[in-house]
Amino acid sequence: MPKALQTILLLIASNTFMTIAWYGHLKFKQPNMLLTILVSWGIALLEYSLMVPANRIGSSLHDGPFNMFQLKIIQEVISISVFVLFTLLVFKTETLRWNHLVGFLCLFVAVYFFFKK
Repeated sequence: MPKALQTILLLIASNTFMTIAWYGHLKFKQPNMLLTILVSWGIALLEYSLMVPANRIGSSLHDGPFNMFQLKIIQEVISISVFVLFTLLVFKTETLRWNHLVGFLCLFVAVYFFFKK
């Protein structure tokens, strides 16, 4: 499997765990904050277990296909995409509006310029 695809798949998985760790607890009425923090940390450990290899595989510093700027913009686009899907599917309290779509268009323009030689 190409390094670029490995990187992107690991980043998608990592950002899924990140979103669950950061926002998943909002779905439940757990009164014990310490337990909530510990569970979130446990989930975040899974995130880091995927994020670190993704960055290593993808980084041109380790013979990967992406420079640092490209790696970061890919991560941010994946992060916001996973967050939007999570919010729409799990919480169902938000609606995707035209201004969100314009924001995504701006992100894709940013990706274009980050990858422009």
